[in-house]
Amino acid sequence: MSTVTTTKPNPTAAAPAGGPVPADEGRIGLRGNLRHIGALARRNVLQIKQDPESMFDVLFTPIVFTLLFVFVFGGAISGKGNQDEYVNYVVPGLMAMMGMNIAMGVGTGVNDDFKKGVMDRFRSMPIARSSVLIAKIVVELGRMMVAIAILLGMGFLLGLSIKSSVLDLFLSIGLSAVFGSSLMWIFILLGLSMKTPQAVQGVAMLVLMPLQFGSSIFAPPTTMPGWLQSFTDVNPLSNLADAARSLINGTPLGNSVWITLAWSVGITLVTMPLAVGKFRQKT
Repeated sequence: MSTVTTTKPNPTAAAPAGGPVPADEGRIGLRGNLRHIGALARRNVLQIKQDPESMFDVLFTPIVFTLLFVFVFGGAISGKGNQDEYVNYVVPGLMAMMGMNIAMGVGTGVNDDFKKGVMDRFRSMPIARSSVLIAKIVVELGRMMVAIAILLGMGFLLGLSIKSSVLDLFLSIGLSAVFGSSLMWIFILLGLSMKTPQAVQGVAMLVLMPLQFGSSIFAPPTTMPGWLQSFTDVNPLSNLADAARSLINGTPLGNSVWITLAWSVGITLVTMPLAVGKFRQKT
């Protein structure tokens, strides 16, 4: 009588060489994805709790920038003694700037996590690859809301007035958050593509400086040369600043809101799949 030996697979067996075993994302439903995003977001929040210095940029940058631009440029642009007018001009623009500065930090953080091997551990787990990156964006959006709250608080202390409604104020904040989250995908892709966090920061500054200062954030474009005005007109930061400014000051919106939303959707649709694909392949 012959004996049949059945060998059961060992669930703890080592993964084959060549990198982490890819998770079968097709079997992870929406509920599972949300649970993974929540767990990873909690992990990122706990990291901030253990390293409170990582919040210094969120806490102090809005204060420094508001004081700097209002008292250094406010008199030159709005006239001496008319800083209050400039506060209502620059604070909505700075809301757009906060999103871009925080987005840059997402890229350096992702790059640093790969250097420490954290991302390799995540990629060995049976979770959706996108959940790791989305969790970082969720936490960074929370940091962005803190920065905007401090920015508005400083604005109110310096004379900011809401000339429309509280609902319009929240709409301007929401619009800044939507556009800021789309920018985060760009910087995540950059963080996954560059070799070091310093390289990510260097390239990001080359992108940030022209976009920020070649926009309507700090000064009306009418004072700029014609070629720079042309760049300002197509700069998405100008559209966001103009939309937030119109919502807060109760002036006509024009197409600035829809243009900003179109930029946000377009950037996300292009860069999110590229970032997730790069995350899968990065070694």
